Amino acid sequence: MTEDVRLRRGRGSLGFSFFVQGVTFALLVTRIPAIQDQYGISDGLLPAFLAAVPILAGVASVATEHLVKRVAPSVVLRWAQPLVLLALLGVGAGDQMWHVAVALGAFGFSVGALDASMNMLGVSLQRTYGRSIMLGFHASYSLGGIVGASAAWAGAHWHLGLFSSYLPAVVVLLPLVVLGSRYYVNRPQEAPAEAGAEKGLGVGGFKLLLPLCLVMACAYIGDSTASNWSAKYLQDVLGSSEQLATVPYNVYMVTTLIGRSVGDLGVRRLGAVAVVRGGTLVAALGFGVVAVAPGAWTGMLGFTLLGIGLCVIVPQTFAAAGRLFPGASADTAIARLNIFNYVGFLVGAPLVGGIGDAWSYRGAMLVPMVLVLVTLFHARSFGSDGAGYGVGHERPRVVDVGRGGNEV
Repeated sequence: MTEDVRLRRGRGSLGFSFFVQGVTFALLVTRIPAIQDQYGISDGLLPAFLAAVPILAGVASVATEHLVKRVAPSVVLRWAQPLVLLALLGVGAGDQMWHVAVALGAFGFSVGALDASMNMLGVSLQRTYGRSIMLGFHASYSLGGIVGASAAWAGAHWHLGLFSSYLPAVVVLLPLVVLGSRYYVNRPQEAPAEAGAEKGLGVGGFKLLLPLCLVMACAYIGDSTASNWSAKYLQDVLGSSEQLATVPYNVYMVTTLIGRSVGDLGVRRLGAVAVVRGGTLVAALGFGVVAVAPGAWTGMLGFTLLGIGLCVIVPQTFAAAGRLFPGASADTAIARLNIFNYVGFLVGAPLVGGIGDAWSYRGAMLVPMVLVLVTLFHARSFGSDGAGYGVGHERPRVVDVGRGGNEV
């Protein structure tokens, strides 16, 4: 197999993995009320179940950091993704509290390994390409989220049980991800000079990574605010109908997909720093519009801007970690950075809800706005201003593939 075909297949199979994860996660989170009803989980107990998923995912991300020192990230992903799908099916298959506890625990632990290994492969493949492709992978995730949310809506509309709603997705996707896993492309072996480079982050390395960890957490606080509070905000604060209140999150997901689909082109032409700064300002503007919106349609405009702005930050944060820590150290950096994905997810919804209850929900929207703006102070961590590929390892396009100058 020629190198360009191998890379094309690796890129396609990894993109499909991102898509499947988007479908799977959306099927879980959009049916939370049905999960609660099926297992009789009280409102007081529900937050504990939901918090367990990102906590266990964070633990698994740490474990993956050590695991990939012994096996390739592709091996971790090859096993983790089927386990995530089976855990989703397990969530729908039980009828007792301990059943869903075990299934959600398995989902959280396997999804942490999946997220870490998937982004490791994405960063290493981007480095092999020598140009920005990470946003495209995350666009596949957004597309999967839209498909999964639509499937969940159909299941709820037709009054399907959880197992009946999840089974078709698992039956279709499971064999495809197993087949696609044959084509994952691991990080190339380092050259001798690089192989002797720093293999662990150490204290100095973690200080270098810390700004990106902060950016990741703040971005996910913003994302979880849109995910958890957009419908309630439109209905309770801006006075929209119940039906209209469901629209902002769908719009948010669509704009996320669009932004990520064209984002790689923006990084190649403008550089990662410019794209991240621009996305940060647009996201902050979105939160500002939401906070002062006089009505529902203006509020939806705010959530639209939020999706366009936030969508570029997380993929470029992973890419920046790959630039700062080349070679084997990149896997360690990405695993640790991935933990702050879950930190932001855990903090975001309770933070906005607590401030909203204690003060006002309009005021609460200003908090993630300020946190997102923190990214501006750390934008230089994403590369030099002229970095057209966005990861600080630009090479002439004639060697992007290494065979005849053809782009992949």
